[in-house]
Amino acid sequence: MQAILDRIAKTIGASTERGQVATYIPDLAQVDPNQFGIAVCLANGQEYFAGDARTPFSIQSVSKVFAVALALGKVGDGLWRYVGREPSGLAFDSIMLLERERGIPRNPFINAGAIVTTDTYLAGSTPAEALGGLLRFVRDAAEDNDIHINDAVARGEMDTADRNFALAHYMKSHGNLSQDAQHTMGTYCHQCAIDMSCLQLARAGRFLMGGAAGPRLVTPERARRIQALMMTCGHYDGSGDFAFRVGLPGKSGVGGGILVINPGVASIAVWSPGLNAYGNSKLGTEAMEALAQELDWSVFS
Repeated sequence: MQAILDRIAKTIGASTERGQVATYIPDLAQVDPNQFGIAVCLANGQEYFAGDARTPFSIQSVSKVFAVALALGKVGDGLWRYVGREPSGLAFDSIMLLERERGIPRNPFINAGAIVTTDTYLAGSTPAEALGGLLRFVRDAAEDNDIHINDAVARGEMDTADRNFALAHYMKSHGNLSQDAQHTMGTYCHQCAIDMSCLQLARAGRFLMGGAAGPRLVTPERARRIQALMMTCGHYDGSGDFAFRVGLPGKSGVGGGILVINPGVASIAVWSPGLNAYGNSKLGTEAMEALAQELDWSVFS
């Protein structure tokens, strides 16, 4: 395994086509696109990593995996009254489907759907209490208390969140947000600004993989359902392409990170800041494709 990761890291390091870093959030625009990290946590407890796997990065939309787990823990299947479970086929911040479908987002991994899940776990709490609960969940999943929210990134998120505020207010007008839109958006932007390394993120993903690895934070049935959403919706309108190329459930973020689960086998995190046309890590996707092919990993085997 270590030799495979080292080889992938070397190949990725030599690539000249690295994609484009996200520029609409000021701090993300300054990230060095030449960085690459990968980490694998196996079900037997063994860990392997290569490249910049210990360098923290902004997990952005990868945080939506933990948010939906927290929301489901709070309201159970009642969550699906407010957000769907279908791919959107449109950009992650599109408002078109909200207009057609009366303020109900297609899935919890596009921005509108993630705002609904944030609103759900925020209910009955202050934003600070809700964020504290989410951070505890992530830290418990990773078994690591050295995981924090990057306040500078969160401020940049808020300053550039006009479209997300529009989504929130539109859903609020349809009665699909229960909390004050400003509080929900503040919580959402701070949620996206969690910093983690590949090694921390791979460890945190163990709660979904099943078996004896990692803490048991959700039921096996709920873990399977979250992974199903990761497979069909985790890469926005590039989800089908990722499923075709990699064959494993994954969730991406515009910080360049991807969390991937091979059920019962491994939790994998990869990071490369440059994005492809879908808004997913270009080299991270290529690295996961290479790893899955090398090890013959796929849920379709």
